[in-house]
Amino acid sequence: MTNISGTDDIIIRREGAAGFLSLNRPKAIHALTLPMVHAMTAALLEWRDDPEVRAVIIDHAEGRGFCSGGDIAFLRNSALNDGGVSGRQFFHDEYQLNHLIFTYEKPVVAFMDGITMGGGVGISQPARFHVATENTRYAMPETGIGLFPDVGGGWYLSRLPGRIGQFLALTGARFDGAECKWAGLATHYLPHEALAEAKARIAQGHEPGQVLAALSATPPHARIEDNALRIAKHFASDRYEDILASLSTDDSEWAAKELATLQTKSPQTCKVALRQLAESLMCADFAANMAMEYRIASRVLTLPDFAEGVRAVIVDKDNTPQWNPATPEGVTDDLIANIFAALPAAEEWKPL
Repeated sequence: MTNISGTDDIIIRREGAAGFLSLNRPKAIHALTLPMVHAMTAALLEWRDDPEVRAVIIDHAEGRGFCSGGDIAFLRNSALNDGGVSGRQFFHDEYQLNHLIFTYEKPVVAFMDGITMGGGVGISQPARFHVATENTRYAMPETGIGLFPDVGGGWYLSRLPGRIGQFLALTGARFDGAECKWAGLATHYLPHEALAEAKARIAQGHEPGQVLAALSATPPHARIEDNALRIAKHFASDRYEDILASLSTDDSEWAAKELATLQTKSPQTCKVALRQLAESLMCADFAANMAMEYRIASRVLTLPDFAEGVRAVIVDKDNTPQWNPATPEGVTDDLIANIFAALPAAEEWKPL
């Protein structure tokens, strides 16, 4: 099969009735670069009008993990060196790809077999079918690096039951495949060993939904279900201080652990995430959600917490970020309002 992507970091090919977008940056756990985003977008646009392509499969070529996120080092470099110009371009084009997948007329099947985080969620969650396995490790860990759960996270997380979305957005908790299926973050649960057969049948022209249903397995018990009532109770408020206060009144080991986790996160981006999820519920459609998230991304990219969070967690790995503001109380309503404010008309995000 010929790779038609123009970059070695993604293998784009046709196999029977299916178009394949196979991420191929194993050393970076397939983190998305701008050339990968552009190659995927171009292929989807080409296949949209090709009658021989009846379904699209998004997977990874080799190595552990489906996709660990976006190119964080690139984004930090942009924040520090070009005022965020190239970073905003990355977000703009990545969000157009997310929206294209969400609105694609042909069935798209994303196989979340392994680490699926950040940008990996952005290219799997909008697919008509997103498949978890026993290898799935799903998270939106952005508040830990001073970012926020973007790539459509506002849309998906806000619509989960029982405040599970707010819990995921704030804590960056990792869900396994069974937990994804239980929470509604996966349409199907397949054992890893069944994936090759599923892809082969889809490539043979079989309807993807029927293929996935036939090969699905019953997932094991979802551990998060045991804490669902606690999450619904303690994460009920859209006010970050209320969530911290609620957890602090619970003397359970679970509450202590979640409170300790939250105290490592950027107070600014935790407040951003809560407002993002609340406002997403008022968005008329996915495009409106992505326009909102682009406004947030344009501002958060160049605020101090992002460069500092990436420094602490990814560059120096000392895990001692100095957040600015340092406390939830220090994050003013005015700061949050400015982050969410409309951009100049010519700079607003628009779908392809």
